[in-house]
Amino acid sequence: MPSKITSMLKTAIALSLLSFIFPHLTYANLPKSSNVPGGIAIVPLGRVLNNSIKPQAWLGEQAILVTADHNQWYAVVGLPLGINIGSHTLKFQIAGKTRVRFFRVKAKKYPEQKITLKDTSKVELSSSDEARASREIFNIKQLKRHWREDDDTDLAFIIPAEGRLSGNFGLRRIFNGQPRSPHAGLDVAVARGTPIMASAQGEILAVDDYFFNGKTIFVDHGNGLITMYCHLDQSDVHTGDTVSKGQQLGLSGQTGRATGPHLHWSVVLNGAMVDPALFISGNN
Repeated sequence: MPSKITSMLKTAIALSLLSFIFPHLTYANLPKSSNVPGGIAIVPLGRVLNNSIKPQAWLGEQAILVTADHNQWYAVVGLPLGINIGSHTLKFQIAGKTRVRFFRVKAKKYPEQKITLKDTSKVELSSSDEARASREIFNIKQLKRHWREDDDTDLAFIIPAEGRLSGNFGLRRIFNGQPRSPHAGLDVAVARGTPIMASAQGEILAVDDYFFNGKTIFVDHGNGLITMYCHLDQSDVHTGDTVSKGQQLGLSGQTGRATGPHLHWSVVLNGAMVDPALFISGNN
């Protein structure tokens, strides 16, 4: 019994020291691991040592978020919906050495969703609307690749609106009988004018009005983690603003391509659209 108590004391002291050295990295509240397209791979990189520098990691040429949890370094890898099934190689640098880790991606078949829009102009685009949508899609792709180094990325998200979760991530959508891109977010069924809150602390990356997404706010949480809030009726923030977790960003609406008032909430991780439900603490 004394040896057990001594061991517990040593562990407590070690964790206390770790909290002092890495105040925001000790317990990162990692998202749920799901090695499927649109999911997240949690890849262990090694133990956190005193005065050690945070490792760097890459999937191909794409930088990957690295954080610490319970005295271990982890790479938190966003898996695109179009990622190849099978083995993948993660390259990382730790303690001055370059190493690799392998992880596998399993297949997942997402259900189909058929949607009927009365406004057919959102499905069969005019030449001017198609040109606008193409420009916006290019700009959004650039925003999704944004990287800001930050030691304080909060991975324990809150749901940004009080409402019923609907329109699950990954649904293979068919608008008016025509196949379209998968649903790369999570819908929250709320009435127009419902307050929309930041899922975690961060900086406002962009505020804009898009053909498909309507009025949209991008929040940069650091290290390649970005959230999107779409179809808003009103925005209360501006590009460059710093926001805290739970701070009001705007009000919900029905702008863009939407069948009714709701919030479309997306999460981008190292450029990949991933399932927001994996970041909600109650789902871990």
